[in-house]
Amino acid sequence: MRHYGHLSAAQRRVLFHQEPAEFSLSSSVRTLGMALGATLYSPATRPRLAADIRKQQAAGVVSMVLCLEDSISDAEVPGAEENLVRQFARLEREGADDRLPLLFIRVRTPEQITDLTSRLGTAVRLLAGFVLPKFTADAGPAFLEALTGAEVMSGRRLLAMPILESPELLHLESRAERLAAAARVLDKYRERIPAVRLGVTDFCSAYGLRRTPDMTAYDVHLVASVIADVVNVFGRADGTGFTVSGPVWEYFRAQERMFKPQLRRSPFSGRAEGLRASLIEHNMDGLLQEIELDQANGLLGKTCIHPSHVAPVHALSVVTHEEFSDAADILRTGPHGGGVLRSAYTNKMNEVKPHRAWAERTIRRAEVFGVARDGVDFVDLLAAGMEGEHTE
Repeated sequence: MRHYGHLSAAQRRVLFHQEPAEFSLSSSVRTLGMALGATLYSPATRPRLAADIRKQQAAGVVSMVLCLEDSISDAEVPGAEENLVRQFARLEREGADDRLPLLFIRVRTPEQITDLTSRLGTAVRLLAGFVLPKFTADAGPAFLEALTGAEVMSGRRLLAMPILESPELLHLESRAERLAAAARVLDKYRERIPAVRLGVTDFCSAYGLRRTPDMTAYDVHLVASVIADVVNVFGRADGTGFTVSGPVWEYFRAQERMFKPQLRRSPFSGRAEGLRASLIEHNMDGLLQEIELDQANGLLGKTCIHPSHVAPVHALSVVTHEEFSDAADILRTGPHGGGVLRSAYTNKMNEVKPHRAWAERTIRRAEVFGVARDGVDFVDLLAAGMEGEHTE
């Protein structure tokens, strides 16, 4: 699979200076964490789940979570588990599994990991791994031990994405200690953790808060502070960090606005005003703003609950030609290089040593999301990504 693989080769050549590289379930965990992009959640109860997965793959989705936790009621769990087993069997019968998105199951209990692995049978080869809810140093080890047992049972690698969403990770008096303890647990399973996910909705719930579509997560200072601390502990560039994914954007239908749109006219002027109007109508300008803030704060990719969110996340994940040029210039000096270089775009100075970690991260992102051609911007990428979009 690859990002923008749903476009034709001719379309990709027009858009990309360096096309996104292919990756698969067998790729390194570091590559998969970088490549997750917009991870689309779907309730495991959906009766046409296999068809939905195929449909979203054709629209550019590369990672999905099939949810047995908060998206369904307690009474629905047994039926949802049976549905998952049926739908995976259907996907296996249909073949072409090399083109499926990375599929994860969000469980409720550690026991579900080994139970579902057993019940999936040979179709377990289509499964990337499991999402572990409400992960803490106390609750997490049981999930990770169950993952190890499932690997032995299935004879293959299974990945785990823990969600940090428990109140004790948010509360000021316990936050630093609990985050550090959770990081120590995950460090032992580093080769099974493509990304750490953030449960911002649960964090807001602990204080009875909910952001409006006119606000990003970073406008809610309580949430912004915990995101900063999670990145501080889990997102370090010294080799000890993990990919940390952006929080969910909850809105996808038009609502009455209180504040003026955040989406500037200038990038859309004269070529895509209709696209701009459509994004504003569906409250997507706030999503675009939040994606940019995610990246500025060290997050990559995003939890998504609607297919319409996928194209914006991927468009803003593609490395711009300017970013790629700066990163390549910095790394060209070698591991012991130093000094200050003028950007080839003549609009900034690149300090080799302080910017090296950024350059290395940018080049890794370029491998999986590609590099836009000079003159191609996120509006072009967004328009192309939305061509095959399917909404509900």
